[in-house]
Amino acid sequence: MLTFTTLASGSSGNAALVSCGNTHVLLDAGISAKRITAGLKSLGIAPEALAAVLITHEHHDHISGLQVLTKRFRLPVVTSGPTGRQLCYRVPFMDDLIRQQEPGTGIQLGDLWIESFPMPHDAAGSVGYSITGGGHRVVLCTDLGYVTDQVKQAVRGCDLLVCEANHDEDWVRSGPYPYHLKARILGDRGHLSNEAGAELAALAVESGTRQVALAHLSAENNTPSRARQTVCRRLSAMGCDPERDIALWVAPRSEMGPVCQLNREEAVLC
Repeated sequence: MLTFTTLASGSSGNAALVSCGNTHVLLDAGISAKRITAGLKSLGIAPEALAAVLITHEHHDHISGLQVLTKRFRLPVVTSGPTGRQLCYRVPFMDDLIRQQEPGTGIQLGDLWIESFPMPHDAAGSVGYSITGGGHRVVLCTDLGYVTDQVKQAVRGCDLLVCEANHDEDWVRSGPYPYHLKARILGDRGHLSNEAGAELAALAVESGTRQVALAHLSAENNTPSRARQTVCRRLSAMGCDPERDIALWVAPRSEMGPVCQLNREEAVLC
């Protein structure tokens, strides 16, 4: 059985856990080490039992708890070359923990097969992750500026897509933002709009995906309900009933999300 849960999913911090058998990996460490440790323990997992921490890129909301967590438990850190060099530059002891994985390659960590793919983000070396275990595959695809052929290939046929829906363009255009802030958000190639996120979700569903989670939501320029509505409209337009044909859920921004269990029969939210 492959399981996935978010420990936090918001623009102020991102962290998730993927497990299969006795193998557990942490996806990003964007909240405090204290919160990560508490979340893991609530799931019955000792932090020192983590096989690795997978880092998508070096922005603060993806690594804020990494230094304390890895220093305390000496956990391996898997990331791309550019991100690894940034982390080593900032944190001297990280040299001994970094395991560089270039996009397009895969590594085996216990019961999990980890593949990475390049993300068109404004952080150099940003990657997404495709994680397979127990015959199922979950794809993490957040902080994505736009949809590329490599991203399309990565999400096809996955059992669970964790997709960003961070910016609602109409919301931003009509909101009470200073002009310079509106211009920065609307011109941000580092984050998907709701519409682009819906297109990616539709592509995954067309290829057989039956679980879609919306993540990396921002309280400032989006709401979970608006993100979900946009995805539902796009899926309905292609003949998919998001209430009946798939499970579409929103990862909580600040608290731990539900555990999604992917087994041979079905995907279950616990």
